Amino acid sequence: MKKFTHVNKAVFPVAGLGTRFLPATKASPKEMLPVVDKPLIQYAVEEAYEAGIRHMIFVTGKNKRAIEDHFDTAYELENELEAAGKKELLAVARSVIPDDMDCSYVRQPRALGLGHAVLCAAPIVNDEPFAVLLADDLMTGGEGSPGVLAQMVEQFLELQTSILAVQEVPTEHVKRYGIVAGDPVADRLVKVRQMVEKPSPENAPSRLGVAGRYVLTPAVFDKIRNQPRGSGGEIQLTDGIAQLIGSEGVHAYRYRGKRYDCGSKEGFLEATVEFALKHPEVGAAFREYLGTLRFGER
Repeated sequence: MKKFTHVNKAVFPVAGLGTRFLPATKASPKEMLPVVDKPLIQYAVEEAYEAGIRHMIFVTGKNKRAIEDHFDTAYELENELEAAGKKELLAVARSVIPDDMDCSYVRQPRALGLGHAVLCAAPIVNDEPFAVLLADDLMTGGEGSPGVLAQMVEQFLELQTSILAVQEVPTEHVKRYGIVAGDPVADRLVKVRQMVEKPSPENAPSRLGVAGRYVLTPAVFDKIRNQPRGSGGEIQLTDGIAQLIGSEGVHAYRYRGKRYDCGSKEGFLEATVEFALKHPEVGAAFREYLGTLRFGER
């Protein structure tokens, strides 16, 4: 089998409607919702960039133009900031798109599931390994650790098999996740034997839920192309990866760090508060403000 020496492409499925955040997402992509001063999609792109990836592929849909605009040069804005002598803000605006980063955009014409969205990127990925990042999952590395995707790329290059980020989830939540079961091979690694998409608690083979980060071999594309529709009548990415278990092998990685489920309002608010507290500009003042609140009082 061909030995992979690097991972240079990342796929961001961003065609979803974001109905859980209506009316905020009626005309604006959910991926552009800001956590403090950066949109969710930028956190995901920065995580991929930290992992050494330089080609970002966005699988978009209707009303997602704001994402393309965000990762494009804003000549008018930059000229205004430069003319006003606002060098720090100019640097912030330009930092969104590093000079060595490329962006590609492809449309998902119909909402047929995550597997279908990833398949839409196949002509751009070609015969290369690639990462998949779900911007709904805002993920940070542990104290002193690199980002979650950087950890996973390191594992992928060593093992040469597809890698899934996983975490223990409560029994009552397994129906929300792809669930994996397998055999531990190292402290944080499990060799996957079984994958099930959104099982009922009584049928779940474990409580190891797949988080929104993957590093995959290109062989997954053929599996997705030829598989029937799965859970919810959709083309599931989990089903495609499951077919790799027997041919190439798949590993699950218990990442170091924390995941915020920003697809839910509660998770989004948690991320906003915690990121605000750590923010160098507003953190101290925000912490002081929180100390003045009297929770439970009217």
